[in-house]
Amino acid sequence: MAEANLDPQEPVRILGGLVYLSLTWNSGAAFSLGTGYTWIFTIVASAVVVFLVLLSRKIMYPAWAVAIGLVLGGAAGNLIDRYFREPGFAHGHVVDFISVFKPFAEAFPIFNLADSALCCGVVLIVLLELTGHGFSPEARKPSREDAKADA
Repeated sequence: MAEANLDPQEPVRILGGLVYLSLTWNSGAAFSLGTGYTWIFTIVASAVVVFLVLLSRKIMYPAWAVAIGLVLGGAAGNLIDRYFREPGFAHGHVVDFISVFKPFAEAFPIFNLADSALCCGVVLIVLLELTGHGFSPEARKPSREDAKADA
């Protein structure tokens, strides 16, 4: 939708200038790092997607399903761009279009919805782990009721 509706030369100002829709293509990773290594990002993202699909079969808790789903969706969304966009297979550039505060990433790196999902999923995973809501029952901190029952 971004490619079909946005002009790369003319950003669209929304939310009073808080957000600009500025179409660009990114051959690198986050913050456009490693622009010459697109094929490496494709391999790493492919491995992450396969790992997360296998891991998802073992999810026992709804919060973890949401977290893993966000990371998987974000990684897969960007991976599709890497595989099928120009300049060629496994070297494709990711479409980025969300720029906050100023157009063309002048104030903050430009990103897309997949990047947002991925970041939110990672933050949720960290929060789940830090609050004792681990991925497996063994990784979870005992509740107060469990501690009283054990005593």
